[in-house]
Amino acid sequence: MATERPDAGDRYADLTNTGLKTRAAAISIASNSLLIVLKLVVGIVSGSIAIISEALHSGSDLVAAIIAFYAVRKAGQPPDPSHRYGHEKVENLSGVIEALLIIAAAGVIIYEGVLKIIHGPHLDHIWLGIAVMTVSGLVNLFVSKRVLYPAARRTQSAALEADAAHLLTDVYTSFGVAGGLLIVKITGWEIVDPIAAIAVAVLIIRTGYLLVVQSTRVLLDQTIPEEELELIRAVVAEHRGDLIWGYHKLRARQAGSRRHIDLHVTVDETLTVAKAHETAEHIAADIRDVVPNADVLVHIEPRSHEREDGS
Repeated sequence: MATERPDAGDRYADLTNTGLKTRAAAISIASNSLLIVLKLVVGIVSGSIAIISEALHSGSDLVAAIIAFYAVRKAGQPPDPSHRYGHEKVENLSGVIEALLIIAAAGVIIYEGVLKIIHGPHLDHIWLGIAVMTVSGLVNLFVSKRVLYPAARRTQSAALEADAAHLLTDVYTSFGVAGGLLIVKITGWEIVDPIAAIAVAVLIIRTGYLLVVQSTRVLLDQTIPEEELELIRAVVAEHRGDLIWGYHKLRARQAGSRRHIDLHVTVDETLTVAKAHETAEHIAADIRDVVPNADVLVHIEPRSHEREDGS
């Protein structure tokens, strides 16, 4: 029974759509630039360390967005003599850099929060601070959920996914700071402001750690998802007894949105070189049909080299 294969045309177009990724990153840069100015002004006027810390957090968001903008453009460049496998891993590297920026920003927030606890905070214009933090959270929620994450999923962009996660932490922290300021307004306990800032920083560190783990997996050539491997096995197995006797040494890894796949297939010893090459090209094309944006290498071996495990 033949494997049902999805139409790969639209999926391939999405995976290689550098324009979509660039526009999403540009929107992130614009929104972060505006929010930094708003937070800095209100943080200085109100004296809230939590708001100033949020401005620093947005500053790291801006740097992350700029890195993502550069990364998606660089990753979209074709292979060159110095980078024969392309530039797709730039996106994963940028994800690590963004994660480290998140953790560094959290460290600054914790440091400033501790100083405020020691010396005692003093807040003014609390309602203005609450308003700005609420607006910041809503803007970042929209950009993260409606712009960056959809683009990241469509293009499988590690850089945009990291940027989206970065902004989503800003959503949580902005609403957290707004809640802390509201408690200060109701109770008069100004110590809540730096405590809220430190709590925000702990959440940021967790997000940064998860991003580092996710990005380094690709940089270390972790295999592609099991569901994609199953699709490849099914496609190759269709040709047993037809074009090939079997297959083994299936390997696959990911760089950005691109997959690199290689395997050995065994054929009848009587095949001509031309016919064996045609078989390899046919199987490679079938694999690309179910795993778009893939670089596939099929190695031909005689039937006598067939292995039992099919691995």
